[in-house]
Amino acid sequence: MSKLLDKINFPSDLRLLDRSQLPQLADELRKELISAVSETGGHLGAGLGVIELTIALHYMFDTPKDRLIWDVGHQAYPHKILTGRKDRIRTLRQGGGLSGFTKRSESNYDPFGAAHSSTSISAGLGMSVARDIEGKTNNIISVIGDGAMSAGMAYEAMNNAGSMDSRLIVILNDNDMSIAPPVGAMSSYLAKLLSGKSYIGFREMFKKLADKFPFKLKKTIGQAEEYLRGLATGGTLFEEMGFFYVGPINGHKFEDLIPVLENVKNSKHNGPFLIHAITQKGKGYKPAEESADKYHGVKKFNPATGEQKKSNSNVMSYQNVFGETLSKHADLDDKIVAITAAMPDGTGVNIFNKKFPKRSFDVGIAEQHAVTFAAGLATEGFKPYAAIYSTFLQRAYDQVVHDVAIQKLPVRFAIDRAGLVGADGATHAGSFDITYLSTLPNFIVMAPSNEAELVRMVNTSVHINDRPCAFRYPRGNGFGYELPSLDDTVEIGKGKIIGEGDKVCILNFGARLEECKLAINKLKAKGINPTLVDARFAKPLDEKLVLDCARNHEVFITIEEGSIGGFGSHVSYLLSSKGLFDKGLKFRNMILPDRFIDQDTPESMYAAAGLNADDICNKIQDVLFNKDNIKIIK
Repeated sequence: MSKLLDKINFPSDLRLLDRSQLPQLADELRKELISAVSETGGHLGAGLGVIELTIALHYMFDTPKDRLIWDVGHQAYPHKILTGRKDRIRTLRQGGGLSGFTKRSESNYDPFGAAHSSTSISAGLGMSVARDIEGKTNNIISVIGDGAMSAGMAYEAMNNAGSMDSRLIVILNDNDMSIAPPVGAMSSYLAKLLSGKSYIGFREMFKKLADKFPFKLKKTIGQAEEYLRGLATGGTLFEEMGFFYVGPINGHKFEDLIPVLENVKNSKHNGPFLIHAITQKGKGYKPAEESADKYHGVKKFNPATGEQKKSNSNVMSYQNVFGETLSKHADLDDKIVAITAAMPDGTGVNIFNKKFPKRSFDVGIAEQHAVTFAAGLATEGFKPYAAIYSTFLQRAYDQVVHDVAIQKLPVRFAIDRAGLVGADGATHAGSFDITYLSTLPNFIVMAPSNEAELVRMVNTSVHINDRPCAFRYPRGNGFGYELPSLDDTVEIGKGKIIGEGDKVCILNFGARLEECKLAINKLKAKGINPTLVDARFAKPLDEKLVLDCARNHEVFITIEEGSIGGFGSHVSYLLSSKGLFDKGLKFRNMILPDRFIDQDTPESMYAAAGLNADDICNKIQDVLFNKDNIKIIK
């Protein structure tokens, strides 16, 4: 590591540097970021784009007393290196290591945790108001960008902030990118702002003139400036919302960044500022600059060439199975459309988009809008598929209830990243969708046990035209099952017996089925031969199958990759309502524990959750023989 960065462990060390040394530090920090992420994988492009901005902010502001909030969090790797975590940066996204996002429990330089976008202005305004009530004078800085300005929550916060006189500094990191190429009117608006470079000259001219004239004429000149500014920049949206707008400025030039930050810091203006900084995602690393996604998220890679390590598996990922299957159906049915909220590659919608660009819609980071947009399409006889991560769909729950479920509109929800997701940790783990969807009237909730079952559920969903449905599936690759044809469907509300045994019945919902099979093989060696059932549906339940299994077995275990209140709770309610517990049935739910599980490998996370094959074996042994803490698996 080079000598300047060697000397910097905290921002207080950074502030000892002369301004002329900052470009050298930026070069060293950029190289260190590339080196670290090449070893860990993770988010790279966004961090490369904010190297100079990160240094400038910590140089000019007294962090952590001054609160620096990074929206989304994947912009924050350089921030972590400069704030006491340099020696641990190669533990990013690893078990027991640094989070891939900002995290309050990790550092007092992270005043707000963020892994879902567009929260920084709301959080910053809350901190600003709290500061004002307490009579403090510290600065609050929210850095938003990388597509996060496409979310309505950002504008709700700006609308609130603009009506108040609380001092808040918002940095708009405008890199003309999010996870995918930018979409929507806001990206067009920002492009117009950028093209209006002549505005800066207008403003300086009018300031000089205004100082030489009496007050009334100053006011007239100010109004003329505002008019010309609108012509030059393409609009004054931010100032109309009550923000003092500064920019656009070059976010990679310290000679631009430092004076602007210094002026805003020292300004006596009460109310919110918006500093519009233009940056380049992937800046300074040629492979990232030349990549379509600017190396937004990468696997481990060779830093000399940028070549990412390829998976050894030839098995398709679940997201690609979904994308390919939906595309085949769309060849036959022109009413099928696909919707995603800024995650086309992550959901497989990019596959659909290549064949059907006019029937594919990326609405930006706007899950609420995505759901109601899909509902509107459904009212006109279309078959919308809303492909959204489980944790992102949480942000649109009111729309799922009010706009879809109550009206029984046939929106199909393809819920990616169901269950524990590995390196992204608790913020992206799909733990709650079974619970929050299965409680809703008029909903069908499915979960495939493997990629072949996913195809069958997509096939089935095409024909569900009288109510909403959802199918949830995990991150990663399938198991290598042969994929069925498009006409291979499943009967609504019907489970499947995988293997018949005695005394013990395992009722699985979702992708733990293979672990159940491993557990049964181990149990058979101990003389225990459970029945295994793939439930397929959390709603509607296959009541006949569930009740038959309960009546014919001594021990009944449900297994799911979800929280309490989901599949197992619905099974428990059915059994209790039919009096099965009155007859001595030994019943247990195996679910995700009542805690958030930090990032690790998926295998380690499921071990921590108690949902691996050994855990299933031990649970059954424990219940069957009614002994506590007997472990048959070493």
